[in-house]
Amino acid sequence: MKEKISKTNAARILDKSKVPYKLVPYEVDEDDLSARHVANVLGENIEQVFKTLVLHGDKTGHLVCVVPGDHEVDLKKVARASGNKKCDMIAVKELLPLTGYIRGGCSPVGMKKHFPTFIHSTIEGFDKIWVSAGIRGLQIEIAPKDLIREVRASVADIIA
Repeated sequence: MKEKISKTNAARILDKSKVPYKLVPYEVDEDDLSARHVANVLGENIEQVFKTLVLHGDKTGHLVCVVPGDHEVDLKKVARASGNKKCDMIAVKELLPLTGYIRGGCSPVGMKKHFPTFIHSTIEGFDKIWVSAGIRGLQIEIAPKDLIREVRASVADIIA
């Protein structure tokens, strides 16, 4: 018998928007919340497992970056793309009150409020990618164009 996966807020939002996606559970390692671990457990290409990062810009305030799992965000490139002079990562303790999500389970879909979102341009080279479903241990498999449309993202070169 197959275990039923309970829907996350991100999944309910995608359902409401009639966006096709698949929920993909994986085994969590509390000592390794990296996208590389997620990709390895799923048996997927790390370039297609995207991580969601929340930053703060000096002019625009909070913003979201979605980047391939094995890359770091380039703060200068994000600042340029978002119209800021300077951007910094937010502190982990700010993540839950700001987005409703915890580290290792932050989804670009369904944050407490919409923030300007920037997705790295490599996303356009794939027919499907994975992002967090909003909890540790669950990913959303989704077509890049659907994710970009749903989160109203700009596609830009934002990795180091």
